[in-house]
Amino acid sequence: MEKKTIETKITIYNFDELTKAQQVLIDKAKEQVSKAYAPYSNFHVGAAVELENGAIFAGSNQENSAYPSGLCAERVAIFYANAQFPETPVKTIAIAAHTNNAFLEEPITPCGSCRQVLLESETRFEKNITILLYGTKHIYQIENVKQLLPLCFEKKNLNS
Repeated sequence: MEKKTIETKITIYNFDELTKAQQVLIDKAKEQVSKAYAPYSNFHVGAAVELENGAIFAGSNQENSAYPSGLCAERVAIFYANAQFPETPVKTIAIAAHTNNAFLEEPITPCGSCRQVLLESETRFEKNITILLYGTKHIYQIENVKQLLPLCFEKKNLNS
């Protein structure tokens, strides 16, 4: 028998410790929570992605009474960016969540479906996507999607 340990590396920052570009991206994600359509969960999520060319695209979660027909903020933002610049890699994504009239103290992580979509973008371009997860107490920075989805299913698995 063999045992394997998988670790996720997270760097924890305060907002003031981030670069100006990272602060702008988090602010864009925070702005998006007010644009979320979340009448069922009252859980508003905003995401903003920066592409390698410097373009920024943002999105918010969009719920639907025919659950699960809605879409998460992360996928809205990344699909919007990919539709506008299909050949440009995503460099960074920032995510923020708001409920009960306040941003969450602890950072929120993407759901499994969003992690899979982010992984596809990362492997498609063979470029790491930095992930910034906003919380009022601190911000998590994760160096790539595989840190969030270590035992991942990807295109190469289809050909093995």
